[in-house]
Amino acid sequence: MHDENASIVLVDDEEMVLTSLSSFLTLETEYDVHTFTSAKEALKFVEGNEVDIVISDYLMPEMDGITFLGEVRDIKPEVPRIILTGYADKENAIKAINEVGLYQYIEKPWDNDDLLIILRNGLEKQRLMKRLQEKISEINSAYNDLQNIQTEIFKTFV
Repeated sequence: MHDENASIVLVDDEEMVLTSLSSFLTLETEYDVHTFTSAKEALKFVEGNEVDIVISDYLMPEMDGITFLGEVRDIKPEVPRIILTGYADKENAIKAINEVGLYQYIEKPWDNDDLLIILRNGLEKQRLMKRLQEKISEINSAYNDLQNIQTEIFKTFV
């Protein structure tokens, strides 16, 4: 995965917030931006598509952002999850970082430069985690091969 082609999911019940974030990311990056006003629709999308980062509002009528991001974690635990929160929700958002393993929280109104840095760092974290998993798989495979060779040698000489 190249950061330029990353798939970003944005969920907020306020269309203006989605338009603002989506427009900014479309102008400033090559990210594929998918916006949803419904957390349930966003979950369906996450289930059926490659997703690199999910950003959700904290307070939404259908499902709060913490519950939504917890479900995203259950579906795709490797995807960094970011909560977008108003100042009044800050304390709850910080608690939720531990509760559902959030990657980051962003306060409204957000700073565009900070947002870009958070997204780049989240994508880099995900890329490194994928590489680590690949290396662990390679090591496990090599270990199994060595065990098989050892068994064959043992059979041959014993």
